[in-house]
Amino acid sequence: MEEAYEILNYLPIRFKNRTEQEYIEFLWDSFESNYTNEKYQFSFMAYHMLFMSFVYFNVWQIKKIHQEDYDKITLGFNDCFIDASSPFTFSKESESRIFLLFTFFGLGKDKIGNYKKLVKSRNEVAHSNGHIYFPSQETVNEKITEFLKFADEIQDKTKSAIEDGFEKFLIDSQDEEERRYIDIQEQINEELIHEHYMSQKDIEFCLNYNITQLSEQPNYAEIEKIFEELKTEYTQEESTL
Repeated sequence: MEEAYEILNYLPIRFKNRTEQEYIEFLWDSFESNYTNEKYQFSFMAYHMLFMSFVYFNVWQIKKIHQEDYDKITLGFNDCFIDASSPFTFSKESESRIFLLFTFFGLGKDKIGNYKKLVKSRNEVAHSNGHIYFPSQETVNEKITEFLKFADEIQDKTKSAIEDGFEKFLIDSQDEEERRYIDIQEQINEELIHEHYMSQKDIEFCLNYNITQLSEQPNYAEIEKIFEELKTEYTQEESTL
């Protein structure tokens, strides 16, 4: 059970509205209560939905950071990618198909095939077919380990997008007269964390970014202040619901 908490580190630290946060809290509570009460089949379904939420947030980050690439890789997919108003809009696309978007970042067919197998497992569980596929704690624990392995693979492959988004944020935020919020903490929370649905894992990428690459920026001293504020606020923070 302790390992299962790791999925929270892949999910947003803060949400744009209370409804989104309540939904993720609901999924986690559903997983936790079913797991505790040995209803492992239903705990698997809730955990799968948490994993898919991570996928949707990840695709949303691509949309916000690399709009042109996003437009190219979503050609031929459901119109929900064109009209997306939130990450959950992507749920209108087939879960198996949405994984194909990550081939753009170098995820091979074998790995994507493994992600699709989890969707197939979920589909089997979701039908009244008379089978209990997860009769024991061990059986669902194996799937939890898979979910976390796959989340880490996707996270790692999209690292460059997070770094690009963070770099742009720093450059755009260096002039306190021009940026949206004068207060550094507010600028971070609204323009970086909220805008991109940043997770603790995303923040770890940002904290490892070498800001000396921006040393020739006109307001580099302000960039340093922003980076130090990010470290102060988020280095020790853990994802909790």
